[in-house]
Amino acid sequence: MRVLLVEDEAGLAATLKIGLTREGWAVDVADNGIDGVWAATERHYDVIVLDLMLPGLNGYQVCEQLRADKVWTPILILTAKDGEYDQAEAFDTGADDYLVKPFSLVVLTARLRALVRRGAPERPAVLKAGDLTLDPARRQVARAGTEITVTPREFSVLEHLMRHAGNVVTKTEVLESVWDENYDGDSNIVEVYVGYLRRKIDLPFGRAALRTVRGAGYLLAADGG
Repeated sequence: MRVLLVEDEAGLAATLKIGLTREGWAVDVADNGIDGVWAATERHYDVIVLDLMLPGLNGYQVCEQLRADKVWTPILILTAKDGEYDQAEAFDTGADDYLVKPFSLVVLTARLRALVRRGAPERPAVLKAGDLTLDPARRQVARAGTEITVTPREFSVLEHLMRHAGNVVTKTEVLESVWDENYDGDSNIVEVYVGYLRRKIDLPFGRAALRTVRGAGYLLAADGG
């Protein structure tokens, strides 16, 4: 198995390369984000270990660039940060796993083996339904190239619908995906937000992509309406 290690701390990179090599991995090392992107796009790797704080391009930017280039190799982020927003951003930009320093080689190799077993199915970084696009990393929504301003809650509702484009999703499914598990308010709040979205993504463009399926739920047309 071949792993690309993108790490600018020379001592840590050397230690990890020795340890992973002893575990049977073939290890290539890049010490900055730019070289990391180049190596990952020019050669085949089974998995990428990517530090977050890198010169040239940081780990988030490397992830984003690789996914934009349709490189779906599993990526494990290494970082000294342990905030939930840092983890969320890592996953939003295309990472598959996240390990906080300091960590043990045993845990790292176990995580890498799990990622390799899971494989690298295609996972478009930008969701599309016709000319309607939603970019989870940049938190951007656009229709026919025109950016649309949405609130965080509207974004989350639309993201759920776009991930199930072409299929009916129930009000309960949207509530469970977007609202807090302890939410005990009126479930009609979903219909309210669907209405907000229609006025932003459909009406100004003469479309009818977001539909209410009476008695069943909501459907976002896969072709964007």
